[in-house]
Amino acid sequence: MFPDDLKYTAEHEWVRTPGETAGSVRIGITDYAQDALGDIVYVQLPEVGTAVNAGDAVGELESTKSVSDVYSPVSGEVVARNDALDATPELVNNDPYGEGWLFEVAVADGGATSELMDAAAYAGTVGS
Repeated sequence: MFPDDLKYTAEHEWVRTPGETAGSVRIGITDYAQDALGDIVYVQLPEVGTAVNAGDAVGELESTKSVSDVYSPVSGEVVARNDALDATPELVNNDPYGEGWLFEVAVADGGATSELMDAAAYAGTVGS
């Protein structure tokens, strides 16, 4: 349910190291989060070039149930965003760990992901 090769936050984001862009990490929301939100109908993501700080709200996911903030798990600069979500936000529901990724950040501090949870720790926080 939670891939072992990812790191996780208490806010239900995941981080894949490395990202597709050199020196970056890829970020998305967990299967648990997308299930809790329901059908995603709109995604607002940070623009490429935006500076982000770990823990800051940087976007929103709108579902049929609610609107939820997206937080950056790391500090750095946004170097890519998943533009496919503009036309097909349901990718977040259908494939949260693959085609439903949200954005990539060039990490300012190389050790920034060391404070994130592994899959077992995250599963413990959501009762799985």
